[in-house]
Amino acid sequence: MTNSPSLLDRVPVIPVVVVDDLGDAVPVARALVAGGIPMIELTLRTPCALDAIKAIASEVPEICVGAGTIVEPVQAAQAADAGAQFLVSPGSTETLLKAMTDTGLPHLPGAATVSEVLFLLEHGYRELKFFPAEASGGAKFLGSIHSPVPAARFCPTGGISTSNVGDYLSLPNVGCVGGSWLTPADAVKLKDWDRISGLAREAAALAR
Repeated sequence: MTNSPSLLDRVPVIPVVVVDDLGDAVPVARALVAGGIPMIELTLRTPCALDAIKAIASEVPEICVGAGTIVEPVQAAQAADAGAQFLVSPGSTETLLKAMTDTGLPHLPGAATVSEVLFLLEHGYRELKFFPAEASGGAKFLGSIHSPVPAARFCPTGGISTSNVGDYLSLPNVGCVGGSWLTPADAVKLKDWDRISGLAREAAALAR
């Protein structure tokens, strides 16, 4: 399958966000938009995650809200029903790919090895999540597989920060990265939305 429009060309950094308090969801999304990052990946790691997606989809229509950490087939439909506009999985199985495809939403299936990348290419994917990025070889790994596997483009996620984001974004087979540093836990706890907007502005300036 093909993912169109491209998820990798909208923002240089897709914020990967964990929401513990439902009341923080909408303010976080608005802060990111204010900083020039109109995209958010809400991870399905907390009990309120689906409700957070629903709230953002309803109250912050200017942001593209996605659901991350799709690890069970049922979660794909649940996220779609909540209003998610894209899906992201840390890994890939036949069943998981079918569930995500069945939603009709664009999605980024995860890969961490050359064999997994080839598996997804055989299934028609060209845009993939590379996870966990740093633990799986980082920018050097992605740079080394570009020549033998030029068809694959990536959104690397996991261990990426302001100190190494440039290494990834400079690669020809990287469209964007996923990062949690735009919404630090302490900023969210303190409801320091201005700080999050500032971090978003810095990330938006990374656009090539």
